[in-house]
Amino acid sequence: MAPIGASRNWLSVILIALVLITGCSSLGQVQTPEIQPLQPDVLPSGNGWWYARFRLNWPPNTDPIWYMDLYLAHQVILPLLQAHQNDIHLWRFHRRAARDGAGRQFSFIFFASPRTAQKIFQTLQSDPMSANMKSGGVIDDIVCDNPAELTRPNIEDTSDKNWPVSIQKAWPYYIMGVSQMWLNLIAEVAGDDLKSAPPSSIEEIETFYKQVNQAVTDLWQKQGRHAFMHHLNALFGYEPLIYIEKRYLTF
Repeated sequence: MAPIGASRNWLSVILIALVLITGCSSLGQVQTPEIQPLQPDVLPSGNGWWYARFRLNWPPNTDPIWYMDLYLAHQVILPLLQAHQNDIHLWRFHRRAARDGAGRQFSFIFFASPRTAQKIFQTLQSDPMSANMKSGGVIDDIVCDNPAELTRPNIEDTSDKNWPVSIQKAWPYYIMGVSQMWLNLIAEVAGDDLKSAPPSSIEEIETFYKQVNQAVTDLWQKQGRHAFMHHLNALFGYEPLIYIEKRYLTF
C-alpha cells in the first residue's frame, strides 16, 4: 500500500492535468469576431483627398515667414471647417519651405466629395481676405485641385509611401487630431485680443499673428514635452524610438 503522502501527490498531479486538458479544450472553442480598425465614420465611396495650396511670397536670402500660416488657418480655413463640418471626413494642414518648385506653401488637405471640394475651392478663390493678401504681396497664388478629377480615393493616398501600409492608413486620423489641436491653440490665444481690437490692415494682421505665433511657439517649447510628446510616448508603452539623431529617446 502506497504512503498517504504519495497518494495525495499523485491525486494533485491528476487534478492539475484534468484542469489543463479541460482548459485547453474550452479555449479552443472560443470564436474571435472579425474586428476592423476604428474609424470616426464610414468613408463614403466617391470621396477622396483634395489639396488647397497657399503659395506665400518668400524673397531670396530671407527666412520664411511662418506666422502667416496661423492667419490662414484661423481666419480662412476655420470658417470653412465650421461650415462644412458634416461633409469633411478627414482633414489636416501641411507647412513647408524649400527652395524648389513648390517653395513656401501652406496647404489645407481634406477628404470629401467632389461637390464639397468644389464649394470649398470656390469660397477660397473668392475670399476677400485672401484677395487682399494677394494684392498686398503676401500670397503669390492659391492653387486648388480640379474637383472634376478624383485621383486620391483611398485613405492612405496622401501618406508617405515609404511607411508601412498600416501606418499609411492610420496616420490621417492622427494628423487630423494634431492639426485640430494646433488650430484650437491659435484660436484660444487669439480669441480675447480679436474681440477687443481686431486688426484691420495687412500690417496689423501680420503684427498680430506674429505675436500669436510666438505665444503658440512658447507653449510648444515649454509644455510640448509633457503635454504632447510624453503622452504620445505613453500610448506606446514608453518604448524608446530612434530619434532624428539616430539615438534612442523617451519623453
